[in-house]
Amino acid sequence: MPKKMKIPKFESEDAERNFWATHDSTDYLNWEGARRLRLENLKPSTKTISLRLPEALLQELKLLANRRDVPYQSLLKVFLAERVEEELGTRHPRVHRAKTTK
Repeated sequence: MPKKMKIPKFESEDAERNFWATHDSTDYLNWEGARRLRLENLKPSTKTISLRLPEALLQELKLLANRRDVPYQSLLKVFLAERVEEELGTRHPRVHRAKTTK
């Protein structure tokens, strides 16, 4: 197996991000012995937004959330994530899934 190159020291996260965007990690790391790491308790970063909804829609959302015994904000996140997945044809594992028993 050829000798791996040494990973350089980076001045910033941006410099490191740019480096890995243009270099193949297999030139620097031996991935054969790698194991998958599960970070069970890692929470995705979130951003607070202000969203204006018609009062009737908000009341219906709260009614649905109450039926499922989940907070209405959590249910709204689930609904939005499902729609984004549908539109993009992808799965977003970072979105927290509220229990949505129907």
